[in-house]
Amino acid sequence: MNPADLFRHDENPATLAEGQKLFSAGEAAQDMYVLLEGSVAIRVGNQVVESAGPGALLGEMAMIEDAPRVATVVARTPCRLARIDRARFNYMIQQNPFFAVHVMRVLVERLRSMNQRVAGVT
Repeated sequence: MNPADLFRHDENPATLAEGQKLFSAGEAAQDMYVLLEGSVAIRVGNQVVESAGPGALLGEMAMIEDAPRVATVVARTPCRLARIDRARFNYMIQQNPFFAVHVMRVLVERLRSMNQRVAGVT
C-alpha cells in the first residue's frame, strides 16, 4: 500500500522548497504528512536517520502521542505533501484498516532501524 495513492488528489497540499523544513525537533506536533512528491531527509540531532520519498509518512508519532517532535524533516527536493490532522487520521483508520496497519508497520520499521543503529548493526 502506498499512502500517496490515497491522498494524490488532495485539494490543499502543503509544499516545500528544497532546503525548507517541514518541522523541527522540539516543536509541538498536531499533524502528520504523506509525502506525495519529492524527497526529504529525516534528522535526529545532526544525523540523517532516513531519506524518504513519495508515499512516506512523516510525523506520524503526533497522531499516537501528544508530545513534541523528535525529528527534523528537511526537503531535499521540492515537495508536495498531504497534511493529515487528528480528525482526518481517525477517519482514515476507521474507514481504511489497511491505512492503520500501514502506519503501524512504519512505526515498527523505524523502531527496528533505530534499535539496529544503537546496537551497531547495519
